[in-house]
Amino acid sequence: MNTLRLFTDGAARGNPGPAGLGIVIEDAEGKRLWGGCRYIGVATNNRAEYLALLEGLKALAQWAPDRVEVFMDSLLVVEQLNGRYRVKHPDLKTLHQEATALLSGFASRSVSHVRREANRGADALANRAIDEYQQSPA
Repeated sequence: MNTLRLFTDGAARGNPGPAGLGIVIEDAEGKRLWGGCRYIGVATNNRAEYLALLEGLKALAQWAPDRVEVFMDSLLVVEQLNGRYRVKHPDLKTLHQEATALLSGFASRSVSHVRREANRGADALANRAIDEYQQSPA
């Protein structure tokens, strides 16, 4: 079975504030296959978390894995995706629906919460996106 691991993180400095996303894709043995980041403008942290997940799921599709294991340090998003928390905010409802639809495209999937320390790669990339944007000439 072809299993891929997706680590995503969204970061916002202020809530809302300048925000970025980070994505790391690994194989089942932990070898990094791809990593990316992007500045997304002013957003809340929860919006940034969902946008990171959406970009990560879209990036995964090119490998057509049999199984996807998603890891995030946002307990809120993980619990919403696993159906244990309700999605109340209208903006997040749309993002949640899109994420659920993308996840359903994978035959086997799991979404798990990890501590920030276990998500360092994606976290560093999300912060790098903000740093690079803030350091670029206006």
